[in-house]
Amino acid sequence: MPSTKEQLLSFFKEVQGQWISGELLGEKLQVSRNAVWKHIRKLKGEGYVIESSPRKGYLLRNYPDLLLPVAIREGLSTKIFGQEMIVHEGTMASTNTRARELAAGGAAEGTIVVAECQTGGRGRRGRSWFSPSGCGIYASMILRPIMSPVEAPRITLAISVALAEALREQTSLTAIIRWPNDIFINEKKVAGILTEITTELDGVDYIVAGFGININTPREILPADVRDKATSLFLETGRTFSRLLLLRSCLVWWERYYAMFARGDFASIMNRWKEFTDTIGRQVTVDAAGRRVAGRVVDVDQEGVLLVVDDAGTRHRIFSGDVTPAVLVPDNR
Repeated sequence: MPSTKEQLLSFFKEVQGQWISGELLGEKLQVSRNAVWKHIRKLKGEGYVIESSPRKGYLLRNYPDLLLPVAIREGLSTKIFGQEMIVHEGTMASTNTRARELAAGGAAEGTIVVAECQTGGRGRRGRSWFSPSGCGIYASMILRPIMSPVEAPRITLAISVALAEALREQTSLTAIIRWPNDIFINEKKVAGILTEITTELDGVDYIVAGFGININTPREILPADVRDKATSLFLETGRTFSRLLLLRSCLVWWERYYAMFARGDFASIMNRWKEFTDTIGRQVTVDAAGRRVAGRVVDVDQEGVLLVVDDAGTRHRIFSGDVTPAVLVPDNR
């Protein structure tokens, strides 16, 4: 059931910039006019521009730049993603951690956790993800696919395609996928994906799929150790972007590719992934499971495994690891 705050904002949406009386709001919310006033005051404190008049009631003039559930759902064309429960907070340690707690408690597939800022945002292999307030999208989704654990890496590939589609659609920038889970623009990282899987017996119980996108992040607030490696949409274009529009686009594309995955059409997803990646054909160094492999990437197979041939001609199957690319080598397969 929507919270009182969500219901109140929905009523303001319904009247489309017109005045609505405190009495009518009280009737709709089934609370007193004094309680309505307290909720309005709280909204004002969160940045909503709301005018008050003893005779007219209340008028919502403007929304703050927040990824609020009611704002996310407005005009969202998905069937499930974003239509289920959305948990939103200004500050959160980690959206993935919160989503895992909700999933363990039985939260439905399609539940989303969104934060304006993360104090403990996480990336792969225990790394941190810089998550400044209001600058990016930090979100996690609960998925409950019917599949075996060995198929789980495919989910990350499908999500990376969805994010690349959304970034290209909303920005016209050439978003490139780097195996296994990063999105790059002009050789700098702009987004990352972290999928965490919980299994039972021989199946997947749930997957928490989190992602972070640097959208309006200025260079001066990026940590010094990543300024030469990371970027944002703002840094690449010199203009700001709507986080809401981009998040909605991510959800639409994500649901589309997840539906393809669910009906067994992973081959089409993989074909698209290969169109968006610059990993295949490159000389790389891979740090994986305590070993280092240097060679040329010849393919990524249908299980999402990186196939690397070293200088001696030995073929290596890399299930996970950190890839450092060298110069681009033409692929003459």
